[in-house]
Amino acid sequence: MAETKPVGAVLTVADKHRLESELNMLKTVKRAEVTREISEARAHGDLSENAEYDEAKNEEARVQGRILQLEEMLANATIVDEGDTSAEQVSFGTVVTVFDMEYQEEDEYTIVGFTESDPSKLYISGESPIGAALMGARVGDIVEAETPGGIVRMEVRNIKRR
Repeated sequence: MAETKPVGAVLTVADKHRLESELNMLKTVKRAEVTREISEARAHGDLSENAEYDEAKNEEARVQGRILQLEEMLANATIVDEGDTSAEQVSFGTVVTVFDMEYQEEDEYTIVGFTESDPSKLYISGESPIGAALMGARVGDIVEAETPGGIVRMEVRNIKRR
């Protein structure tokens, strides 16, 4: 039976580089800092009542957990190159202008990988409810997104590359 690769997050090349940079910093800088803190706390004596030692060990576990999370994420991610996107349809790396049919207003969303998403700037992940509904849409299409606040109906008015 063929082994299947777990489906991971979709990352842009920029997302991938950002995560690789964080992983490198955690492995080379943060891990060494935590090891030094544990050594210093150990030097203070009785470990059973040493709050500094306990905190350093907790930090070590957090750092190691994040390292494992990043390694798994990078190993299983699908990487998309925004340079390959066109303005024909909504995809990662496009900026899409939509007309919200309920509120009668235009919004401009930038479709990004999940690590770059920032709803306050209207940078939305292609995996978010609105992003997923817009993926593949073309100018003139009406899409519906099921969001926590209810169904949002939007008309795609313009698509451009970021």
